Order: sequence, then C-alpha cells, then structure tokens
Amino acid sequence: MADRNPAQGPGQGQGRPEGEAPRPRFGGGPEGDAPRTRFGGGGGDPSRGPGGPGGGGGRGGDRDRGPRRGGGGGRGFGRRKICPFCTDNIGMVDYKDISRIRRHISERGKIEPRRKAGTCAKHQRSLTTAIKRARHVALLPFTTASR
Repeated sequence: MADRNPAQGPGQGQGRPEGEAPRPRFGGGPEGDAPRTRFGGGGGDPSRGPGGPGGGGGRGGDRDRGPRRGGGGGRGFGRRKICPFCTDNIGMVDYKDISRIRRHISERGKIEPRRKAGTCAKHQRSLTTAIKRARHVALLPFTTASR
C-alpha cells in the first residue's frame, strides 16, 4: 500500500500492472469513447456497417440467417391482433349474439383476456358486460360441467 501514487484515488491502481491505463467504468474501450446505444451503432466493429434503425447493424451484422423459426422459449411478440368487433363496425356487443360471444369464452367458461382474443379495450369491456348478461338470462353457462 505504501507504493501507491498519491494522485490516484482510493481503490484505483490496485491489481493493475505498471503503465497500463485504467479501464473505463461504463462502456467505451480501446475502439473509441463513443457511448454504446441499445440498438446497434456506437462502439463495435466499424467494418460491420451502420447501426441504428433500418441500418441493418446491431448484433447480427448483415449475414444471411435463412428462414426464421419459432422456439427458443422467449416471449415473442407476434403480429398485433385486430379487434373482430372493430372490423365488423359493431359499437356495443349484444348479449343475444351468442355465436359471436362464444368465441371469447374458454372451454371452462372463463372470459378470454384481451391479449389472447385480440379485442380492443372498449370492446373488451362491452364484451364482458354482454357475457355477464347472457349468463344471467341463461344463454351462456357460468361454468362447464366438471369431471
């Protein structure tokens, strides 16, 4: 500890060979001091081409990957679902329209969530009210027969 340079702060210069420059704490490195961004660009190999939106940069470079396959176990965000009630220009969901309502109920009689059914927030609220009304007047079952 006695051979430490007084110009260095506490915790600096320990465990590093003589003459080696201190490493930057956040990103950077020998390539340059440009800050790394989240989506490509900044730092990295300049031979890979431009990064950023639409630039084809980023992690994979511009190599040919072939056809995309599912799997991997991650939560992928697929194509955005379109509300079936909005496409048919339906303002409020009618509780007597059982054929349309049944598509939004699971096998056990539960109301399907928006992320699965693809309905918008406005029609999901209207659909929930219609399902509850249809159950109340015995057009739909509350639950299915178990076992």
